[in-house]
Amino acid sequence: MSRGEMAEGLRGGMIVALSTAPFAVLFGALAVDNGISVAEATLMSTTIYAGASQLVGIELFGNHVAPWLIVLSIFAVNFRHLLYSAAVTRFIPHFTLGQKLVAFFLLIDPQFAETARRAEAGKTITFAWYVAFALAIYIPWIIFSTLGAAFGSLIGDPQVWAIDVLLPVYFLGITIGFRRKPGFYPVAIAAFVASIAAYVLVGSPWHVSIGAAFGVLVGALLPLPAPAEASH
Repeated sequence: MSRGEMAEGLRGGMIVALSTAPFAVLFGALAVDNGISVAEATLMSTTIYAGASQLVGIELFGNHVAPWLIVLSIFAVNFRHLLYSAAVTRFIPHFTLGQKLVAFFLLIDPQFAETARRAEAGKTITFAWYVAFALAIYIPWIIFSTLGAAFGSLIGDPQVWAIDVLLPVYFLGITIGFRRKPGFYPVAIAAFVASIAAYVLVGSPWHVSIGAAFGVLVGALLPLPAPAEASH
C-alpha cells in the first residue's frame, strides 16, 4: 500500500468525520431515548453503518413496529446505496473480490461523492486511499455514536440545539457538489418534486426511494452529453 495515498485518504476522511460527528452523537442519544442500550447502539453503528436508516430504525423500534416493516423501511432509505455501488463499480475493477466486499460495506454518501470526484478528475482509485478515507469516517462514527448513547442525555432535547436540521443540510451539501455534471438540475428537480409528493401521499421513509427512482428515470431519459463535454 502507498503510504502517501493512505495519508491523503486519512486527511480527507477526518474532515468528513468532523462533520458527521454531530449525527453520530444524535443517533446515540436518540437510540437510548427509544429504549436501546449503549451496547446495542454501538453494534447498530458498527454493522448497519448508515446514519439516516439508523435514525429511521430506532424510531420504528421505539414505536414497536413489526420487525419485517423495520427491515423494509431501512431498505427503502438505503436504496440509494444500490445506485452508489453500481456507479462505483466502474472505478474499482482492479480491486479483488475481498477488497470489493470491504469497499461496498464502507460505501456511504461522502465515500461515494469523494470517490466519484477523484475518479472523474483522472485519479486512480487505489484500495489504500479508499480504505484509509473510509476508516477515518467509520471508526469515529462508532466512537461518537457510543458517546452519544452514553452521555446524550446531557444535551437535552436535540431539537433545542437544531441538531436534527444538520442531516438534510449535510446531504444538500453533498448533492450540490455535483451541480456541474451534465443533467444535474433536471435530475435534482425531478427527485425533489417526486420525494415531496411521495412524502405527502405515501409517507416516510418511502419518499427517499421514490425520489431517487424518479431522479434515475429522468437521468436515463436525458440525452447523452456531447463528446467534448463528456471528456471533462
